[in-house]
Amino acid sequence: MTIAKPGPTAIPLTEPFWAAASRGEVLLQRCNACGHHQHYPRALCSRCWQTELDWVSSSGRGRVWTYTVVHRPGHPAWADDVPYVLAIVELSEGPRLLTNLVEIQPEDVTTDMQVQARFTSHEPTSLIHFEPAAG
Repeated sequence: MTIAKPGPTAIPLTEPFWAAASRGEVLLQRCNACGHHQHYPRALCSRCWQTELDWVSSSGRGRVWTYTVVHRPGHPAWADDVPYVLAIVELSEGPRLLTNLVEIQPEDVTTDMQVQARFTSHEPTSLIHFEPAAG
């Protein structure tokens, strides 16, 4: 029996982020008052608390800030995927995302390694993973 992997549940506040992921794009919120980029989506700026936020494209590039190798899945649906790398990636725009690293063996991952976004379909949206940056 195959167990379906749980996925994100979009709410009105996060809908632009997930819609962009389905198009193969990483969107971030940017504050109109102070210019701060943020992730996860919020109703106000996490730096200055203003509410005027826009959605802007991210380069989708960043670096591994920290990571761990998962050997015991937190849900039965990921049992066949272990070991896998769970990482916090710091985007070039500043925000950090919790994500998986793909296309790399766990023993080859290092902090500060350059990575780029990679999108995988997960109905009804796409998930954002990261892989080693080309070049």
